[in-house]
Amino acid sequence: MSRVQQDFDRLALLDAEGWTHNNHYHDFLIRSVPKNCRNALEIGCGTGAFARSLAECTDHVFAIDLSTEMIRVARSRSANVTNVEFEMADANSWSFPLDHFDCIASIATLHHLNTVEMLKRMKGSLTVGGILILLDLFEPERNLIKLTGIRDSFLNILAMSVSGGLRLLHNGRLNPPREVQEAWEAHGKHDHYLSMKEVRKLCKEILPDARVTEHLLWRYSIVWQKPASRPGQL
Repeated sequence: MSRVQQDFDRLALLDAEGWTHNNHYHDFLIRSVPKNCRNALEIGCGTGAFARSLAECTDHVFAIDLSTEMIRVARSRSANVTNVEFEMADANSWSFPLDHFDCIASIATLHHLNTVEMLKRMKGSLTVGGILILLDLFEPERNLIKLTGIRDSFLNILAMSVSGGLRLLHNGRLNPPREVQEAWEAHGKHDHYLSMKEVRKLCKEILPDARVTEHLLWRYSIVWQKPASRPGQL
C-alpha cells in the first residue's frame, strides 16, 4: 500500500479537476443514493469530487483516502462544504462501524484492496435498506478465440475513440499532459483488475441481487441494497 500511497500523492499534485473516466460516471452513480440519506461513507475519495456531490444529497459525508496529498487537496477544495469530513486512512485497516451508513460509495479503489474482505466489511457497515455504490475497472477478455474476447477487443477500440473525443470536448485536448500520463502509466504497472466474470461471481456470493453494469470506458458498477435479515441469517 505504500507504493499506492506514493503514486496518489504524486497524482494529487497533478489533478486539474478536468474530465476523467471516473467522473464521467458520477451523475449515474449519484442517482442510486437513497432518499433521506443521513450518513454516507466514501472509500478512496481522492480530491473529493464525488464526496462533494454526495454532500448535496445526504446529511453528512465521511470520506477517507490513503493519500495525505489527496486529503489535503480534498479539504482545500471543499472548504465551503460544511457537511463533508475528510480523513487520511487505510481502508484495509480502518474500523468500519456496524449498521451505520445509509450509503457507502467507492470509485476506482476496490482493486487496491482485499476485495472479498472489503465487500463483506462494507456490507456489514450499511444500515438495513442502505445502498452500496461501487465503480471500478475490469480486465477485458483478451483471448480472441473466445466470443467474449472478440467482443471486448471491439469495445476496447470503441472506448479509445470515445475517451479521446470526450477528453477533447471537456478538456480541450485528446490526451492528458505528459506528466499526468506518465504518472498514471507508472501507477498502472502494479494494478490488477478483476474480469467481469469474477465480478459477477463475487456479487453472487457476497451481494446477492446486486445490479452489476459493464460500462464502455473500462469500468463496471455495482449497486446493492442491504435487505432486512431473515430468521437464521447473520
